[in-house]
Amino acid sequence: MKKNLIALVGVIAMITGMAVFLNQRQNVEAEKTTSERVRVVSTNSIIDDMVQNVGGKYVENYSIVARGTDPHEYEPRPTDIAATAEADVVFYNGLNLETGGNGWFKKLVKSSKKTFGEDVFAVSKGIKVRYLTTNNSQPDPHAWLDLANGIKYVETINQTLQKKDPQHAKAYQQNTDKYVAKLTKLHQQAKTKFKQVPAAQRLLVTSEGAFKYFSAAYDIPAAYIWEVNTESQGTPEQMKTVIAKIHESKVKRLFVESSVSPKSMKKLAQETKLPIASTIFTDSLAAEGKPGSTYYDMMKWNLDKIYNGIK
Repeated sequence: MKKNLIALVGVIAMITGMAVFLNQRQNVEAEKTTSERVRVVSTNSIIDDMVQNVGGKYVENYSIVARGTDPHEYEPRPTDIAATAEADVVFYNGLNLETGGNGWFKKLVKSSKKTFGEDVFAVSKGIKVRYLTTNNSQPDPHAWLDLANGIKYVETINQTLQKKDPQHAKAYQQNTDKYVAKLTKLHQQAKTKFKQVPAAQRLLVTSEGAFKYFSAAYDIPAAYIWEVNTESQGTPEQMKTVIAKIHESKVKRLFVESSVSPKSMKKLAQETKLPIASTIFTDSLAAEGKPGSTYYDMMKWNLDKIYNGIK
C-alpha cells in the first residue's frame, strides 16, 4: 500500500513537472515570437491601422498620438520616446503635420536617436501635394482623406516593411493586395455616387478647411469657417465669408468634424437655418469598437454621411 502511494506521488510529481516545463516553454516561444516581430511606431491612429492591415501578425504596433487627440500640436510622453527609441521602423504622415507647429516629431526623432530615411519614413511620399489657400508654401497635410492617397500610404508601408523584414515579404504583399482592393472598391463607388448629386448642391461645409484632397477626389467643392487649427476660430469675418458661399449654392446641410468644438458650426447653423447633418472624421480614428474605428470604416462613414447629407 505504501509502495503504491509513493509510486502515485512520483507519477503526480512527474506530470506536474512536465506541465510546468511545457508552460515555461510556451512562454519562451511566445516571447521569442514577439521579439522577432518588427517593432513599428506610427505617429497617429490612421497610419497605425494601415500598418496593422499590411503587417498583420508580423508587426508589433505602437501609436504615438492617441485616438481623438489632435496630431498637429502634441507633447510626447516618456513612453513615446522609449517606444520610438526601440522601434525598427517609424512611420509619420509628413506634409507639415507632425513637423509643423511646435515641431514635436523632429524633437522626438532626435531624442530617440533615429534617422530620417533609414528608420523614419513619411507615408505621404509620392502623393500630389495640395497647399493651404492662405499660404501656398504650406502643404495641407490631410492627404489620407482621398482614398487614392490612402492607397499610396499603404503601398509605402508595404515596401518599407518588405525591406526591413524580407523574410515575410510575401505575406506583406498578400495583405497589401487584399487591403488595396478593398480601398479601391470603396473609392470607385464613391466617385460614381457623387456624380449623381446636382452641381448646385455639391458643397461640403465644415469647420476646418481639411477637405481639399477629398474635394479634388470626389468633385465636391469645400467651404469652411477657418482653414487651419488656430485660436481665431469662428470670427465675424470668417463667418461672413462662409455664409456668402452657402448663399451662392443650394447646399442643404452642414458638417462638423469629430476633432473640433461644434460651437462655431452650431452658430453657423443658426445663421443659415441649415441643419448639421453629421459628425465626420479628419485627424483621428474613432475609439476602438465605435463607428469609424478603422481607416476603411472612417472613410466609408465620411463618404456615406456626406453623400446622404448633400444629395
